[in-house]
Amino acid sequence: MPESISSKIRDIYTVTRLNREVRAVLEDSFPVIWVQGEISNLAQPASGHIYFTLKDRSSQVRCAMFKNRKIFLKFLPENGMAVILKANISLYEGRGEFQIIVEAMEPEGVGALQLAFEQLKGRLQKEGLFDEQNKKPLPLFPDSIGVITSPTGAAIRDILNVLKRRFPLSNVVIYPVAVQGADATGMIENSIQTANRRNDCDVIILARGGGSLEDLWSFNEEKVARAIFDSTIPIVSGVGHEIDFTIADFLADKRAPTPSAAAELVSPDQNSLLESTELIKDRLVLSINHQINSLRSQINNYKKSIIDPVKHFQHHSQRLDDFATRIQRSVSNSFALKQSIIKKLRAEIYQFNPIMILKLQNEKCQYLDKQLQMVMFSKLKMVSEKIERAGNTLHTVSPLATLERGYSIVTNVENSNIINHIENVSIGTKTKTEIKNGIYYSKITKVEKK
Repeated sequence: MPESISSKIRDIYTVTRLNREVRAVLEDSFPVIWVQGEISNLAQPASGHIYFTLKDRSSQVRCAMFKNRKIFLKFLPENGMAVILKANISLYEGRGEFQIIVEAMEPEGVGALQLAFEQLKGRLQKEGLFDEQNKKPLPLFPDSIGVITSPTGAAIRDILNVLKRRFPLSNVVIYPVAVQGADATGMIENSIQTANRRNDCDVIILARGGGSLEDLWSFNEEKVARAIFDSTIPIVSGVGHEIDFTIADFLADKRAPTPSAAAELVSPDQNSLLESTELIKDRLVLSINHQINSLRSQINNYKKSIIDPVKHFQHHSQRLDDFATRIQRSVSNSFALKQSIIKKLRAEIYQFNPIMILKLQNEKCQYLDKQLQMVMFSKLKMVSEKIERAGNTLHTVSPLATLERGYSIVTNVENSNIINHIENVSIGTKTKTEIKNGIYYSKITKVEKK
């Protein structure tokens, strides 16, 4: 046969054509199959696809899983992981290599969701996101409580009932979200970010009722976990029942076993507060009574130290009588002996007559007696006024009297310090004001310095 005829009869394949037709034969000859093996040589380029080798004890095959299928994975493939693949048989034309195209992947022995849970938990724990030092304290008396949950579930009813019973003073802000399904993760993440952006609540409850691992999966997503960690508002998780644990529980500042328990964690018990207030009032009354009794004892001691002016006058009067008697006796005894001298000197000593001297002394004594009475009365009046002023001062400084006059005691809610200077407050400071018959809470919106 001539060479020209022979070349026309031959059907010569290019390498590209050969690989393409072999690929078509392979893909048409095999249905979708399930393949079991171990991952090795895992590569994850920037394109988002993943490439790896699936092997068993005797053989291996190249595998490719494209981005549009990878996004449905709930876990991260790793070298050495035993998996089961749902795949199509194919051939990579560029290298002429036999390969399988992976449509779905499951971990062998362990559920995909459970494996994804453990992987994300381990990764976040290594980053330190679970550390206790990152946990924020819960406010003692929240003015506003945010609740992120389904608006139609039993969880929101339980939470509202607990908050109404324990601390009805708090305002409740509800952020309605889906708690399962495709949209739940994004809605929960957005609600946490919205609450932080608005800053309209002091603490957030993240809650839903119980369910399977699949039902609770929205609370195991990394987006929700990082939104909880980035929140500047404290978050309490109350997801599922006591035996249910989610990634959100490890990131939250406090974990409650149920939604109702979460509501109890964020709200003070008004009955306990009333009991504490009564106890403080009783202690205050006891302290004031003790101070009054102490001051009354001091007043009695002052009274005892004051000499009775009547007795004081009687004592001096008796002394004067004694002096007079002595003078009279002395004059009488010496009168006879000196009568002649007196006669001679009468004119000379008339002015020194003892009677005149006695009269002058008596007048002087009477004057001194009046002065003494005036001094004692003045001293008694001064002491009485001092005692009265002390009593008035005691009543003035009494906290109860101060409140009775319309004053109030204002303290900073965050540190319980009494606010007595304009520098101690700023816009946004939460305060507690105690007046005569109660307490109210407020927030500073304007500050004017004088």
